[in-house]
Amino acid sequence: MAAIDAQDQLKELNSTLTGIEAVLDLDGMRGDIGKLREESADPELWNDQERAQKVTRRLSYLGSELSRVEALRNRLDDLAVLFELAWEEDDGDTLGEAEGELGSLRKDVQQLEVRTLMAGEYDAREALVTINAQAGGVDAADWAQQLQRMYLRWAERHGYPTEIYDTSYAEEAGIKSTTFVVRAPYAYGTLRGEHGTHRLVRISPFDNQGRRQTSFAGLDVVPVVEQSDHIDIDESELRIDVYRSSGPGGQGVNTTDSAVRITHLPSGIVVSCQNERSQLQNRASAMNVLQAKLLERKRQEEAEKMAELRGKGTTSWGTQIRNYVLHPYQIVKDLRTGVEAGNPTAVLDGEIDEFVEAEIRWMRQQESAAS
Repeated sequence: MAAIDAQDQLKELNSTLTGIEAVLDLDGMRGDIGKLREESADPELWNDQERAQKVTRRLSYLGSELSRVEALRNRLDDLAVLFELAWEEDDGDTLGEAEGELGSLRKDVQQLEVRTLMAGEYDAREALVTINAQAGGVDAADWAQQLQRMYLRWAERHGYPTEIYDTSYAEEAGIKSTTFVVRAPYAYGTLRGEHGTHRLVRISPFDNQGRRQTSFAGLDVVPVVEQSDHIDIDESELRIDVYRSSGPGGQGVNTTDSAVRITHLPSGIVVSCQNERSQLQNRASAMNVLQAKLLERKRQEEAEKMAELRGKGTTSWGTQIRNYVLHPYQIVKDLRTGVEAGNPTAVLDGEIDEFVEAEIRWMRQQESAAS
C-alpha cells in the first residue's frame, strides 16, 4: 500500500472516529459513569432491586462503550506509528501487519458508527420481543422456536441479559408464540429493524415424503416502558384470565393457576406471562408488556398522522423482511438492504450483526427521506 493512500485512509478513520466521539459525548459519558458509581455504592439502593439492576446495567453498558471508544482511539494512534516504522525501515512484514490492522480497525469503527445512528425517541430503551408462528403448520411452530433461539443466542454473544415472559408451546413441535425482553441499553434501537415476517424454506423434517416446505414467523419489537411513559389503561376494558403454566407437549409446570393472560378489549391486544411462580408477579409483568404494546401503537398512530399532514405515505416494516433458504441452496438474504450470508447455520446461531447494522443504516436513510 502506498504511503499517501494509507495516510488518506488514516485521516478518514480519524475524522470518522472524532465524529463518533462528539456524538457519544465522552466527557458526558464519564460524568454519568461517576454518578452511577456513587449511586451503586449506596447500600440503600438495593432496597429497590429493580432500580439497582437498572443502575448496574447502565453502569456496565456505559463503561463498556467508553472502553470501546478509547480502545479504538489507542489502536488508531498505534497504527499510525506502525505505518511510520514500516516506511522508515522499509519492512515488508511490518507493513503487511499494519495493512491488516487497518482493515480490522476500519470494520470496528464502522460497527461503532452504527451506534450513533440510533437517535430515535425510544432507541435507547430495552427491547420487548414477541415471536408468533404464522403460515406453515408444525414447520412454522418449529421455525418460531428457531428464531427465538437465534435472538437469545445473539443476546448471549453480546452479554445482554434476557428474560422470557411467556412461551406458548405447540402440540407437536416448536412454539405458537413467545415474548421475552432484552435488557440492554439501545436494545430496541438495535433490534427494531427485525420487526416483520421471516420466511424459511427447507426440506421439512416433519414430512415423511421429504418435501420442501415454506413457513413463516412474525417478529414484533417494541420498547420497554419506563416510569415517564403515560399510558391510560381502564381496568374495565381488560379481561384477565388465570391458568396453569405449561411446558412442551402441554405438560404442567405449576400445580397452581399462576399464569396470567390479559386481553385489552378495545384494541384486541392479548398478552400473557407465566415465568413467575406468583400470580401477582405474572400479572405485573403482563401489564408491563401490555403497556409497551399500547405505547408502540400510540407512537405508530402519531407517526401516521404526521405523515398524513406532510402528504407522504408511511414506511411500514411489518412485511416480509428476510428469507432463510436451506434448500435447494443455502442463503440468508434481507429483502430491504440486500445483505446476504451463505452460512445459515451461523446466522441461526445468533450471528446476525451484519444484518442488524445494515438495517439500522437503511432505516436511518428511510427516516431521513421521509422527514
